[in-house]
Amino acid sequence: MTDDGPARGMRSAEFYGGDDRNAYLHRAWMRRGVPDHAFDGRPNIAIANTASELTPCNAHLDEVAQSVKNGVYEAGGIPYNLPMVSIGETTVRTTAMLWRNMAAMAAEELLRANPVDAVVLLGGCDKTIPALLMAAASVGIPAIVVPGGPMLNGTFRGKPLGCGTDVWKLSEEVRAGGLTSDVFRSTESSMIRSRGHCNTMGTASTMAFMAEALGMTLPGIAGIPAPDSRLLEYSHATGRRIVELAREGLTPADVMTKASFHNAIVALAAIGGSTNAVVHLLAIAGRVGVDLTLDDFDAIGEGVPLLVNLQPAGTYLMEDLFRAGGYLAVLREVRDRLDPTAITVAGRPFVDELDAHEVWDRTVIRAADEPLLPDAGIVVLRGNLAPSGAIIKPAAATPALLRHRGPAVVFDSVEDMRARIDDPDLVVDEDSVLVLRGCGPRGYPGMPEVANMPLPRKLLERGVRDMVRICDGRMSGTAYGTVVLHVAPEAAAGGPLALVRDGDLIELDVAGRSLTMLVTDEELQTREPASAATAAYAAPRRGWEQLYVDHVQQADTGADLDFLVGATGPAVLRESH
Repeated sequence: MTDDGPARGMRSAEFYGGDDRNAYLHRAWMRRGVPDHAFDGRPNIAIANTASELTPCNAHLDEVAQSVKNGVYEAGGIPYNLPMVSIGETTVRTTAMLWRNMAAMAAEELLRANPVDAVVLLGGCDKTIPALLMAAASVGIPAIVVPGGPMLNGTFRGKPLGCGTDVWKLSEEVRAGGLTSDVFRSTESSMIRSRGHCNTMGTASTMAFMAEALGMTLPGIAGIPAPDSRLLEYSHATGRRIVELAREGLTPADVMTKASFHNAIVALAAIGGSTNAVVHLLAIAGRVGVDLTLDDFDAIGEGVPLLVNLQPAGTYLMEDLFRAGGYLAVLREVRDRLDPTAITVAGRPFVDELDAHEVWDRTVIRAADEPLLPDAGIVVLRGNLAPSGAIIKPAAATPALLRHRGPAVVFDSVEDMRARIDDPDLVVDEDSVLVLRGCGPRGYPGMPEVANMPLPRKLLERGVRDMVRICDGRMSGTAYGTVVLHVAPEAAAGGPLALVRDGDLIELDVAGRSLTMLVTDEELQTREPASAATAAYAAPRRGWEQLYVDHVQQADTGADLDFLVGATGPAVLRESH
């Protein structure tokens, strides 16, 4: 209700208004305890809820949804819980990325098909927030994100234990013989000790911050730990605001402008965020109609300092970042690099939200003139090995390896790599460049997080802890190392990665933005893709996998499905009876 009576122009009124048979059906079947005034034209709000016990990072979102509901009711709206496809990064096979686009498509179609005027998007685990934002952008009704928040800090034997990052570190120590399996397994309950998503600057944390940088959250919510009662307070406030937003008609396209994506890229560098944000931001931009390219990440992120001292690029964890002042305090340090024209769902310029946020611990949040790294943006590499581009995260790499030349050691599939990586007869040393192919969107399918390959055991035993690694797949946002990933085109799409042979010299020059295979064009033209690699490429014959492989785009444009790019809008569909 408004002060003058029922809200006007609500989309849901096209379902519920009138006395014909269809309007009767819609109202009657939705009553079930709902009062008459639910159908008088006031905002009907969907709560797109990715809660699932099989998505452990999102298992608490039903409680968050209840706080959102309370806020919606208080503001005069009618809330409805709408369960969504939920994807758990740590458990599903082959990879959660295979279903990001499916989750986005399902969410879009359900929002368009149902009598709702606006939506609150509840996500946490890596792909859930991107999928929901893609859907909201394509359907075009007012929307706000509520991130589920990170888990509390892990500790073991008096030291911080970061989920994800320390998994990679500890597992390598087991393989190197420096840690027993019993001790390794005993860290599990110490690492994961509360509700919430990863407590490192992995993809889940990064995408919560990207949603806020894009203006799609109430300012200040991203990074609140999942068990913190302030998350429920913000969720209640979000419920109130979404009702106002439904009346105002402010849509994702109004908020997520090119200026908003500019700010997200600046933020990505300042926080040392996940490389996965690149494919997600590109996909979201494609849905909302913003001309964002891979090169924008390099151009806008260049020279942005790394300010957040969090794993995997630093020391601390997400709970520490919140205690130290939080995300908006970080962005206050780089305010001069932000586009002041971007707004948020609160209806105000994003930069105006920064003034009230101070830094309380400079060991966690550095000053812009005393950063962890002076230049932390994602670097885009090109060359004859990656004609459409590849990326690397210098903040997570070994500085001495950012310019490197070495012979390739090639693996034709993940299974091939796992079978041979610890073979004592493998011809490899610390100067070698590990190459893994067949892991792109089409080839696996779905771009798994395997680019940060384990190092050969015999090198681990000699003390080697990093090598240059190249892959057409992704790596976890919690991972680290000198890893070149998202190589495009991928091997399975005819990219030159398919032509690399053992012993080929590969040159990485991050400062020069190049990734080159030192093989002549004439030689490459005579080569055929390795039969072992092509035999391992995905060849689905039915279902979602076939649809995905037939229509997925490459990493350099966001790995969306070609027929999902863009928006259909919120128009109410034809009647069902």
